[in-house]
Amino acid sequence: MSTPAAVGQGDPSSVAADQLKSIIERIERLEEEKAGIAGDIKDVYAEAKGNGFDTAVLRKIIARRKRDRDEVQEEDAILELYLSALGMA
Repeated sequence: MSTPAAVGQGDPSSVAADQLKSIIERIERLEEEKAGIAGDIKDVYAEAKGNGFDTAVLRKIIARRKRDRDEVQEEDAILELYLSALGMA
């Protein structure tokens, strides 16, 4: 019995092996690209630090911008409540 991908393409095990090899090679290429992008991001943070910016704060801003606006506002309200309760507001 052959798989749908192997229909009309010869030996199913050969087709599966070819597909697996292709998938692995694509993942490897993407991992290389990801490493390059991670290096670029690191360089931008180093540039920001060199210009006097606090990179820890920049990372927090980036993380907040990824989140839903309502979620961030709710977290801010709870934080303000807790700080007020501790006399830190």
